[in-house]
Amino acid sequence: MEFDFEALPPKDRYRLLCSFVAPRPIALVTTNSESGMPNAAPMSFFNVFSQDPPIVILGIQARPDGTEKETMRNIRRSNEFVVNLCDMAIAQQMVDCGISFPDDVDEVALTGLSHAPSLKIGPERVAEAPASMECRVSQIIDYPHRAIVLGEVVQMHVRDTCLDAAGRYVRPEAYQPVARLHADNYIVSDRQFELTATDSLTAATGS
Repeated sequence: MEFDFEALPPKDRYRLLCSFVAPRPIALVTTNSESGMPNAAPMSFFNVFSQDPPIVILGIQARPDGTEKETMRNIRRSNEFVVNLCDMAIAQQMVDCGISFPDDVDEVALTGLSHAPSLKIGPERVAEAPASMECRVSQIIDYPHRAIVLGEVVQMHVRDTCLDAAGRYVRPEAYQPVARLHADNYIVSDRQFELTATDSLTAATGS
């Protein structure tokens, strides 16, 4: 089958892109409102872009009526946000944070999660998250109905049990992030395996 993305309706583009570019990691993004009210929202248009500088990317869609979501408004105003990564222990709370609550609702507290202080920015992180990244906005790219946010990671919090004794490598049996496949289908990375380049091909390059 062939799909002309210049002619395809947005809903059909979304269905194809999100079904085949999968699984996609989920960022439970925490921000603060102008009055200091915490906000949390899950984002599956999210990934790491670079390690030098350390950049993560969020794709934040506007509401159906064209207005910006609270998370985007908070990010524009403060230039700060926290990416909280999710595992099975907080998967349901992550989904529930995506409900369209009024702006004066603290989704973290409402869903039974806890706040923990950040070290370098204002918005707090989710205490139960296996890892959290404090970010400052590096750049915002605006499109109709969507904004792309590039955030520089300035501090990372990692649960001790997720790393080996030296604090260098992730223990796959301990850190099993939840990712989104499509619609309401999710996956957890509980089946991991190692792959290395074929020795004969590596040898042929002289490397």
